[in-house]
Amino acid sequence: MKTKPQKRHKALQPLSREHHHGLLLTWKIRSGFNKNIDPKRIKTYADWFFETHLIPHFDMEENHIFSILESDNELIKRALAEHRRLKRLFSETDVEPKTLSKIEEELEQHIRFEERVLFPEIQKIATEEQLQHIEKIHHEAPFKDNLDDEFWK
Repeated sequence: MKTKPQKRHKALQPLSREHHHGLLLTWKIRSGFNKNIDPKRIKTYADWFFETHLIPHFDMEENHIFSILESDNELIKRALAEHRRLKRLFSETDVEPKTLSKIEEELEQHIRFEERVLFPEIQKIATEEQLQHIEKIHHEAPFKDNLDDEFWK
């Protein structure tokens, strides 16, 4: 018998929506490759997305969400290691298709891990006060995309 997916607490829903935008980035990178777009164009967009959306998202998770679990928790260690690896990949200055491909693969796997494993665990452990605190400090702004070069279309 298949279990029903756990409903995401409303305090974590904005982070899940941000994850959705991260998955769209991975789709855009794949689309760029499929259309033989110059990797520099893809990297320009990926860098913008990283600076504008991922860095604030990672900061929110690392400073307010992950602390709900113990710092020696294996899930937290994994998430932090994946954040570090993604930051290193995005900071690569050489525009290599291989690096973009690693960003696409690792970001997608990381988001799936957080959504399917880490967030349900956090939600299970978090107190109502902790969730209310997250809700209070994390103000979701409408997603604004960079449409200067829509290479994915």
